[in-house]
Amino acid sequence: MILFDGGMGTMLQKFGLEAGSCPDYYNISHPDVVQQIHRAYMEAGSQFITTNTFGSSPLKLADYDLSDKVEEIAAAAVRNVRAACGDKVKVAGDMGPTGKFIKPIGDLSFDETCENYYRLAKALAQAGADCLIIETIIDIQEMKAALIAAKEAASLPVICQMTYSEDGRTIPGTDPVTATILLDAMGADVIGANCSVGPDKLLEAARQMVSVTNKPVIIQPNAGMPVLENGETRFPLGPEEFASYAPEFAKIGVSYLGGCCGTTPDHIRKVAEVLKDVPLTLPPKVKPFTALTSRTKTVFIGDDYAPVKIGERINPTGRKKMRADIQKGSFVSVKKEGLAEVAAGADVLDVNMGVPGIDQREAMETVISQLSMLCPVPLSIDSTDPAVLERALKVYPGRPLINSVNGADDEILEKVLKLAKTYGAAVLCLPLEKGNLPKTADERIRIAAAIIDKALKAGLRKEDLLLDPLVLTIGSSDTGARETLKTISLYKKEFGLPCVMGTSNVSFGLPARPRINAAFLTMAFACGMNAPIINPLDKDIQDAFINARLLLGFDPGARDFIRAAALSEEPKAKSAPSEDLPPLEKIKAAVKNGEKEESAALIKTLLDNGISSETIIKEGLTAAMTEIGDGYGAGKVYLPQVMMAAEAMQAAFKELKRILPEMNSSAKGTLVIGTVKGDIHDLGKNIVAALMENSGYRVIDLGKDVDPEVFVQAVKDHHADLAGLCSLMTTTLPEMEHTVKALKEETPGVKILVGGAVVTQDYASRIGAPNYCRDGIAAVKIADRLTGKEE
Repeated sequence: MILFDGGMGTMLQKFGLEAGSCPDYYNISHPDVVQQIHRAYMEAGSQFITTNTFGSSPLKLADYDLSDKVEEIAAAAVRNVRAACGDKVKVAGDMGPTGKFIKPIGDLSFDETCENYYRLAKALAQAGADCLIIETIIDIQEMKAALIAAKEAASLPVICQMTYSEDGRTIPGTDPVTATILLDAMGADVIGANCSVGPDKLLEAARQMVSVTNKPVIIQPNAGMPVLENGETRFPLGPEEFASYAPEFAKIGVSYLGGCCGTTPDHIRKVAEVLKDVPLTLPPKVKPFTALTSRTKTVFIGDDYAPVKIGERINPTGRKKMRADIQKGSFVSVKKEGLAEVAAGADVLDVNMGVPGIDQREAMETVISQLSMLCPVPLSIDSTDPAVLERALKVYPGRPLINSVNGADDEILEKVLKLAKTYGAAVLCLPLEKGNLPKTADERIRIAAAIIDKALKAGLRKEDLLLDPLVLTIGSSDTGARETLKTISLYKKEFGLPCVMGTSNVSFGLPARPRINAAFLTMAFACGMNAPIINPLDKDIQDAFINARLLLGFDPGARDFIRAAALSEEPKAKSAPSEDLPPLEKIKAAVKNGEKEESAALIKTLLDNGISSETIIKEGLTAAMTEIGDGYGAGKVYLPQVMMAAEAMQAAFKELKRILPEMNSSAKGTLVIGTVKGDIHDLGKNIVAALMENSGYRVIDLGKDVDPEVFVQAVKDHHADLAGLCSLMTTTLPEMEHTVKALKEETPGVKILVGGAVVTQDYASRIGAPNYCRDGIAAVKIADRLTGKEE
């Protein structure tokens, strides 16, 4: 096993780095200190030394007005490693998080994020780094941008490390399998995890990563979760206990091991001693597989997996209302269809914006962005236009399917394959060539082989490719369906790749289409069809899937089949469709589903039905957010869904206030919020501020690194009911205590909320601030209780 180094920030603090100072500038102002730390890690056994540039990207250095120093700091950082260690180690150029979320969760654009990382990556490469390491990233979109930028800036190997919470997911909900599959497809050279938790929590993450990639895996845990004792930060795991986990990581097959916050050269030295006689276990070679991902979910496609449903209904072709809505710039019907398809069991959603007279690039970008927040399943981007695809790929937080490429235009094919490689997308290959609509299976095999060859030469892997057998309407040829089925069988024999097809094309122009579609689908399953594009709301199609799962051996004990059979025998008057729900249930559903246009539109309907504003707020909006909060606490709902639900609730509130102007002065209360003095991390604070504002509070955001006196004055100036204090760094916890004390002395009437990654209920109680908020949802609930707005 190859050893990396350990924590740098916590080591710099031991050497005198003051809270609020820029750790990266120590490369220039205190090179002797930085070199001493690097040398200590090398002498302890580290074979890779990470540069002191965790926060050296322009966006992070802006916190210290040092954005113009990126290149100077990067050069000094690499120089310090070389001065301390010579050529005895490899230099890993460090790139940490921006501290911001990318749109639509946050305000940062994908292109801005790429530009930010590109500048630092280029500076580190030019300074002589041997590889680049992107670490402590919680948002898979940010990691995508950073990895793309790193590969564009230099030809160095790139290491990608996500940060997972105690529940095994990132804050926005991405699990290790989902992240690893995307990063592997994008070409990351080493994939892993670091920070946030100790080695015990990262063992399972490591197991999951090793199970889905043949790339080397790296793990760099904290020395446990930090605690504050007698005013000092302490990480609970000493060198021996930390190192006791090293053999288990070696047994799993982890290739690189190091430490993060709280680890020291002593920790690394002990790890080296423990591993001296422990052989590295090479994990079993992972068999190639095809998978698509959303932000929070992975769907596997192939003969080893149950058939996958790709929903076809987000397609304006032949659908007048959807086409008219899209032309007007409204995507309400699109989102409704997506939610309905997911509820009906769709595993993937195909998204087509083929409407004449619109900017399809803008439309696709908007829809992909919103659907990726609303729907947990992966998406298929249905376009052959490279410009449309690129806009969509930039905003999609996962590994989508590109539907599709063909051999009709070599220039377009080349562009789309390059996009797929860059963004880690899978590609559906359609056997078409210029001037030829192939009628026979043999022709389709020939064309598909040529497309596959070009895809592999473009750098894609076989597991990035899926094949479409080309479904033509049976109304135009008696042998059309038979040739399609033969094509599927030949695809399996010749290429062994997963198959996808537009099922309903077979019945175009004929009556009783659902019956034909279901029969054709059953025959296609028998030939090896893996992921048909279908209408998941169709009962015949649902039955075909249930039957296929049973007959193909993916329904152990026939449990799903028996359950479906029992349901089909029940009286038809079961649950009412959403259109027939009572008005309050309708608005609850709209808020929970993040349908902000729908929730706003329903307000007038509810008021016209004689439902009071108080009842709408209590039994509709608040009740919906309570259920969302409960789901978030249970790990069933993730941050993107929470943010979308909060936006939907805010849209409803705005409409209520527009119709009833007297409500405009009825905000729940005023919150002053900020991170405490010395703490320049504000990601968590921004989430809390957004949720509080969307929940009906007036929010005064003071930003980060806020002096106690500024908090006090803001509470006075705005007559605030609540003050929210956030801290991510253990070194700034004393400032939280000082701020609490100042607020209590100067503004005794204000209710104080505290939270942040290093804050605990015990610490909050000890400093006289018992209203500890574990997350943004908890903050809203506690605020409602403190202001008497709890329902």
